[in-house]
Amino acid sequence: MVSSNHFSLNQPFKPEPALVTWLSVNFVLFFLLIMSFTVLPVLFATGPEPLVLVILAIIVLVPVLVFFVWVGLYYKSMWYELREDEMSWKRGVWFRKTGIVPYNRITNIDIRQGPVMRALDISTLSVQTAGYSGQAVPEIRIEGIEHAEELRELIRSLVRQPGNGGDGTGGAPFRSTAVPVTTDQKILDELVRIRQLLEMQQK
Repeated sequence: MVSSNHFSLNQPFKPEPALVTWLSVNFVLFFLLIMSFTVLPVLFATGPEPLVLVILAIIVLVPVLVFFVWVGLYYKSMWYELREDEMSWKRGVWFRKTGIVPYNRITNIDIRQGPVMRALDISTLSVQTAGYSGQAVPEIRIEGIEHAEELRELIRSLVRQPGNGGDGTGGAPFRSTAVPVTTDQKILDELVRIRQLLEMQQK
């Protein structure tokens, strides 16, 4: 039986609250970079004109307020769940995204942790699948997770379980020996039936 100290099957779990801090730090750094190329040149060119200052304050404050409202709602919308044969996820504020990833499609699981994440003791698991191999974007990112190594080992154990395709290559287990019927074969069978009907009418 697959087990873990911090994660359970069929029990949805959320990222750590530190994910909100990480997203906020990224936003602030990016926002300051954009402002340094847009707002500061305008201030140097026009000087401290009252109307210009009001317009710039609105330009700065509106995106900041929208972001901090969004990031709280985004965090509340996120959850992940590990089941016996697949993992599922959900996220999104304005546009909701959900997904299901069968274990027999998983080919690789990477742990990513930048400087800010390292300081917050969280990581991101990038789950690559057979359909997404060779692409820069993984099929699913499990963001803001503590005990990332433990979660990766749990998923790898589920991938290796009998019935889940357990070779880790993303190939689905072979369940059927039936030969698929091609379109040409269907046409041929139909022509044979038509010929038999015509022969019966001639008799």
